[in-house]
Amino acid sequence: MTSARSHEEPGPLRRTGRAVGHALHKPFTGTAKGIRKATHAHGAGESGLGKLIELHAVNGAGDVMITVALASTVFFSVPTDEARGRVALYLAVTMAPFTLLAPVIGPLLDRLPHGRRAAMAGSMLARAVLALTMSGAVATGGLELYPAALGVLVCSKAYGVVRSAVVPRLLPPRFSLVKANSRVTLAGLLATGIAAPIGAGLQTVGPGWPLYGACVIFLGGTVLAFTLPHKVDSAKGERKAQLVEPHGVAVSLSEPGRAGGRPGRARRRERNGEKRPGLRSVGPSVLNGLQANSAHRALSGFLIFFLAFLLREHPLAGQSAAVSLGIAGVAAGVGNASGTAVGSWLRARGPEMIVVAVLALALLVAVLAALFFSTVMVAALSATAGFTLALSKLSLDAMIQRDVPEEVRSSAFARSETVLQMAWVVGGGIGIALPLNGVLGMSVAAGILALGAATSVRGLLSAARRGSPHPRVA
Repeated sequence: MTSARSHEEPGPLRRTGRAVGHALHKPFTGTAKGIRKATHAHGAGESGLGKLIELHAVNGAGDVMITVALASTVFFSVPTDEARGRVALYLAVTMAPFTLLAPVIGPLLDRLPHGRRAAMAGSMLARAVLALTMSGAVATGGLELYPAALGVLVCSKAYGVVRSAVVPRLLPPRFSLVKANSRVTLAGLLATGIAAPIGAGLQTVGPGWPLYGACVIFLGGTVLAFTLPHKVDSAKGERKAQLVEPHGVAVSLSEPGRAGGRPGRARRRERNGEKRPGLRSVGPSVLNGLQANSAHRALSGFLIFFLAFLLREHPLAGQSAAVSLGIAGVAAGVGNASGTAVGSWLRARGPEMIVVAVLALALLVAVLAALFFSTVMVAALSATAGFTLALSKLSLDAMIQRDVPEEVRSSAFARSETVLQMAWVVGGGIGIALPLNGVLGMSVAAGILALGAATSVRGLLSAARRGSPHPRVA
C-alpha cells in the first residue's frame, strides 16, 4: 500500500519543484495571454487586425534593437557640438531611403497586391540578414556598415508602406480607420519602449549583441507575417474608391469579385495614354491632409535641430544643457505616445476635422511659446508637437486608405512618406541655419504651422462638410 501511494502522490520535493516551475512560468504565460487579449479586443481578433498589431510590435522591437546597436557608430552619431555641415550631411543621408521608396518601391508594391504577406515577410527577412551583416562591422566601423544600414532603413519604410496599405482589409466592424491605425502604431511604440532597455543591456555584453537580438526578432516576424489572414493577399469583395478625373468626369473602378466588373478597364486606359489614378484623382482631402502633415513634420524637424543647438549653448533657466535637452525630448515622446493613444480611443470621427483641430492647437501653442518663451513653454510646445504630429499622421493614413484606390495605394503611401520626409529635412535645415535666439525660433515655428494652415484648412473644412461617399474601405 505504501509503495502504491508513493507512485500516486508526489513527494514534498516534487510538489515544491512543480510549484516553483508554475510560479516561474505563470508570469510569461499570463503576459502572453494579456497581450493577446488586448490585441484581439473589439473584433480585431476575428478580422485579423490583431495579428497585424502583433506583427507591427515585432517590427518596432527589431528596429529599436538595430538603432541601439548603431547609436554609438559614426553613421548615427551626430553630436550637437560638431560642425553644422556634418548635421546637414546626416539630413541628406536620411533622405536616401525615401528617394528610392517613392519611384521604385511604391509602384513595385502596387503590382503585388496579392503578395503583401510575402512582401512584409521579405522586409523582415532582409533586415535579419542585414543585422547579421552589420554585427561584424558595428565595432570597427567597416565599410559594409553603411550600405547595410541604408538597406535596413529602406526595408523598414517598405514594410511601413505595405502595412498601411493592408489595414483597410483587416478593419473590424464599427472601427474607424484612425482608430485602427492608432492601435497598430501604439503597439509599435510599446514594443519599442520594452525592447530599448533590453537592447541597451545586450550592448553591455558586446556591440554586436543587439544586432543578434534583432536578427532573432526579425526571423520571428518573418514567420508571423505569413500567419496574417489570406484576405490580405486577396482582393475578393474589395471596395475601391470612385475616382474623379481632373476634368470632373467620374470613373467607377471595378470591384474584384463583383459580377459585371471590368477588371481590364485600368489597363485599357493606360494603353490609350490616360493617366493611372493618383493622389490628384481622389479629391482634395488627401492633398490638403498631406499639406497639413507636412507642416507638422517640418515643425518636428525644426524643433529637433534648433533646440539641440539652442539648449546646448543657452540652457533653460536653472537647468544644465543635458537636462534642458532631456525635458524637450521627454515631452515630445510623451506627447507622441499620448496622441497615438488618443487616436486608439477615438470613435468614428472625420479625419479632416481631426487634422484641422490638431493643426490649430499646435499653432496656438507655438504662438504662446513665441510670446512667453520659457522652460514651461518649450516643454509644452515639444509635447504638443509630438501629440499633434501623431494624430495628424494617423488621420492622413486614414484618408489615403479611404480615398485612394487599391491599385495605387502603395504608391500613394510611398509618395506621401517621401513628401513628409522632405518636409522634415527642410524644417531641420531651417533649424540648423537659424540664429540661436529662442523667441525667433518659436516665431519661425509658428510661421511654419501658419503656412500649413493657410494652404490646407479651407480645403479640409470643405471636404468635411461634403462628407465622403466611402467612409470605410473594408
